[in-house]
Amino acid sequence: MADDSYLTLATPAEAALRERSSKFLAFAWPVRSEEEIRIHLETLRKRYYDATHHCYAWRLGPDGASWRANDDGEPSGTAGKPILGQLLSRSVTDCLIVIVRYFGGTKLGVPGLIAAYKEATAEVLDAADIIERTVDRIVRVDFPYVAMNEIMRVVKEERPEILRQAFDNLCTMEFAIRESRAEQLTEKLKKAGGSIPENE
Repeated sequence: MADDSYLTLATPAEAALRERSSKFLAFAWPVRSEEEIRIHLETLRKRYYDATHHCYAWRLGPDGASWRANDDGEPSGTAGKPILGQLLSRSVTDCLIVIVRYFGGTKLGVPGLIAAYKEATAEVLDAADIIERTVDRIVRVDFPYVAMNEIMRVVKEERPEILRQAFDNLCTMEFAIRESRAEQLTEKLKKAGGSIPENE
């Protein structure tokens, strides 16, 4: 996988696991912010208010630099860590996984808990549609109307995603393009008569 791409979920996924009369419900969501994560956690806590534990782990950012793992009352390191471990081993980020546990009366012990949370997480990730996304850069170009044909030729060649355009005496276009191709695009736009604002 390239430096400017990462793996995440296309859509939410669910799975379930029974382990010696305990029930583990696994949920996975694609997320972009801690606010989104908080909303999913609150919704699950309300829906499964009678569950024994709501353990979770998440990673945010293309490189997964922001993360958290929570055991929610299970013995330390037996739930959040195995969940996070599965996200790490599959290189998935911008993702929240919550495992809701209903205790069935038989204690699983530390190794049993670790194995159950790991397996429930693996199952929900197996059920999920994991996709590759690119890390994009936003590029803005200003150009005189007379340079329109040259600029449009570059756009046709490089095929960035057009986010915004305004055509007047001075024209402006804004694009999203994969990080690894951004330099090439800006150089070509400059050669075609465009100027790239300094903060770009």
